[in-house]
Amino acid sequence: MTQTLGTDYPRITPFLWFDSNAEEAVEFYLGIFKNSRRLDTVIATQDGPVPKGKALTIAFELDGQRFTALNGGPLFRFTEAISFVVRCDTQEEVDEYWSKLSAGGSEGQCCWLKDKFGLSWQIVPARLPQLIKHPKAFQAMLQMRKPDIAQLERAAKENA
Repeated sequence: MTQTLGTDYPRITPFLWFDSNAEEAVEFYLGIFKNSRRLDTVIATQDGPVPKGKALTIAFELDGQRFTALNGGPLFRFTEAISFVVRCDTQEEVDEYWSKLSAGGSEGQCCWLKDKFGLSWQIVPARLPQLIKHPKAFQAMLQMRKPDIAQLERAAKENA
């Protein structure tokens, strides 16, 4: 039994289906998130969704959250129905994660983006839930792509 499915692994782990570029994706994510590491790789022992000798799955950790990437072939694609939220304490963190994760991907509305692999991310200021309780801050967020903490704070003060 490998670390990918072993009892030392969390009971629930996100499993990400990539066409044939799981290794590239894992290296991309490891380069963005601090405290991240590659945990285990299962190599295909016969031809199947991936050629024999190529990585079938890669277990990795991003800032304490474990994932498994699968080279599963072109059958499935990511959609916005699943996204990962990155909580940011400062505008600098927002800017850094937004810039790195959106590189080669696309920016969406209201703190959402897609990375170059099509995976959806929400780059969210830690105070966002509190700020958008104020109608003007909520309206400001709806007009944004990348969140602007100072602008959201100003809008929230207009309601006070």
